[in-house]
Amino acid sequence: MFRGTVVSIHVTPEPTAAMEQRFEVKAVAGTGLEGDRYFTGIGTFSKSPGAGREVTLIEVEAIEALEREKNISLPPGEARRNLVTRGVPLNHLVGRDFQVGEVRLRGVRLCEPCSHLEGLTREGVLTGLVHRGGLRADIISGGTIRVGDAIAE
Repeated sequence: MFRGTVVSIHVTPEPTAAMEQRFEVKAVAGTGLEGDRYFTGIGTFSKSPGAGREVTLIEVEAIEALEREKNISLPPGEARRNLVTRGVPLNHLVGRDFQVGEVRLRGVRLCEPCSHLEGLTREGVLTGLVHRGGLRADIISGGTIRVGDAIAE
């Protein structure tokens, strides 16, 4: 059992544009987060088959480890994930349902880093975030997600 929190929220309306920080965002079941590129179906990987494109999450602890281990300082929004969490074992949530504030999510698969992410950030991010690049999730029941919301199973 864990109890974590939402540290920050990030969306962008364009595939390669900088992520914009939000203090809250509306999550729509079956679609994604309002204001994000995947909500409108124009994200870089929107045309690729598979679930798990509605919400992405990453642990702030992984971002902190990247700086500690690889000397790469990556502001949370530059990780290009929608929700930055603290105190949540994201890898363990694949195939499981969990609550983020009033929103219910289902962990679909790991969000491993790729060369696209490294191209938008800096060299070393790909290897530095292997197996801790976050989680892809779908929205089971929508609502508003806010910075500071509790995250629990």
